[in-house]
Amino acid sequence: MNDDLTPEAANLNDGFDPGMFQTMMSTHGHSGHLGILYSAHGDNWVELALPYAPGLVGDVDSGVIASGPIISLMDNATSLSVWTAIGKFRPQVTLDLRVDYMRPATPGKTVIGRGECYKTTRSMAFVRGIAHDGDPDDPVAHVAGTFIRVENFLA
Repeated sequence: MNDDLTPEAANLNDGFDPGMFQTMMSTHGHSGHLGILYSAHGDNWVELALPYAPGLVGDVDSGVIASGPIISLMDNATSLSVWTAIGKFRPQVTLDLRVDYMRPATPGKTVIGRGECYKTTRSMAFVRGIAHDGDPDDPVAHVAGTFIRVENFLA
């Protein structure tokens, strides 16, 4: 990992590369602390991985990952999906992210978060996604949310 990687070097201002961005963020801030890693992406979606770690466990008796790291995983995946869909890194704020938990994540397994940006307007982006631990048809959680595209309000 190049510690000198900057947003400019990652082409974040001219063609967004979610893999390079998440690789950069994996050594910084909250995403780096949690150990969130890039997995895959398409035109309007991004998958990230949250490897199981004892420090993420919310219930030591069961070994189940706490809800906070999964919420962070999905906030990151859906946020990256917006930048991927619009093709550039621009300021935005999570306005709403509803998380519906379907079941606990299986102890010891990596949680995969897939976020999709399905609609953008001048001022908003609309997202949805799932978190799973190996089978997308048996999700840990569903999410739906909106982001405010702040760049259009700055002048």
